[in-house]
Amino acid sequence: MRTLAAALCALALVTTGAQAQSLKDFMATVMKKWTAPFEPFNLIGNIYYVGTDGIAVYVIKTSQGLILMDTAMPQSTGMIKDNIAKLGFKPGDIKIILNTHAHLDHTGGFAEIKQETGAQLIAGERDKPLLEGGYYPGDEKNADLGFPPVKVDRTVKEGDKVTLGDVTLIAHATPGHSPGCTSWEMTVSDGGRDRTVLFFCSGTVALNRLVGNPTYSGIVDDYRSTFAKVKAMKVDVLLGPHPEVYDMQAERAQMKDGAANPFVRPGENATYVGGLEQDFDKQFAKQTAALHKAN
Repeated sequence: MRTLAAALCALALVTTGAQAQSLKDFMATVMKKWTAPFEPFNLIGNIYYVGTDGIAVYVIKTSQGLILMDTAMPQSTGMIKDNIAKLGFKPGDIKIILNTHAHLDHTGGFAEIKQETGAQLIAGERDKPLLEGGYYPGDEKNADLGFPPVKVDRTVKEGDKVTLGDVTLIAHATPGHSPGCTSWEMTVSDGGRDRTVLFFCSGTVALNRLVGNPTYSGIVDDYRSTFAKVKAMKVDVLLGPHPEVYDMQAERAQMKDGAANPFVRPGENATYVGGLEQDFDKQFAKQTAALHKAN
C-alpha cells in the first residue's frame, strides 16, 4: 500500500504539462496488477472477494440476492462476473450495487453490470455528479481518468442504511479521497460471534490537490474529519478498495479450515488510518512548499 500511495502522491505534485505523460506511465505500470486475475474466495461470513490482484471487489450474499461492492477497471468487468459465477452465484442475482468512491478503478464496470442486471446503484450523494459524468473531480476533461457514466438510483449520507433481505449496511461519510467517499459498515457471523466489518472507502491523497487550486473546496477539512472518525470506530475486520489496505494476499494464504479467520484484526483501522494521516500531513506540507516556491 505504501508504495502505491507514494507513487500516486508523487504524481499529484508534478506540473500540469508533465502530469499527462507521468499519469500515462503510471497507469501502464499499475494496470498489470490492477487487471491481473485473482481466485475468488469466501473472505468472512457472507462476504466474498471477487476482485483482481490489485483492485478489491466484493459480493455480499443475502436472503434476497446479491450486493456488489464496487467494480474494477472497465476491461475487468468480464473477469468480475466470471469470479462471481465461480463461487456458484449468478451475476444476474445482483440486486444492489454499492460504491465507495467515484474513481475509474472502482467504477469501470457499473454501467455494464447495471444494464445487464437492472440492479440499483447506491453511492454517496456528493459523488453522484462524478458517477453520472464519468470524470475525476477537478480534472473533468482528462480522458485518462474517465470511466463509463452511470445513473445513480439512490444517494446516501452519514448513518443511512441499505437493506437487502437479511443484510443491512450502514453508510459512513468519509470524504477526502473523493467528495462523496463512503465507507460501509455491516455485521457478519464468524465462528458463532458477531464481527463488525468496515469497507473503508480510502484516505490516500492520490491525485488530489490540497492547496492552491484544490481538487474540491473543503478537501483538507474533509480528510482530517475522516481520519478522526474512522480511527474512533470499533472495527473487527478492516477491508478496503485495494488489497494492499489490509494485506489481503498474505491473509488469504493463512486461511485454514478450523482456524481463526486471519482477517479478524480488531483495532487495525486505527493503526492503518494513523499511517494515512501521517502520509497526508507530509503531502500537505510538500504541496504547500511547492506552491510557495512557484509563487
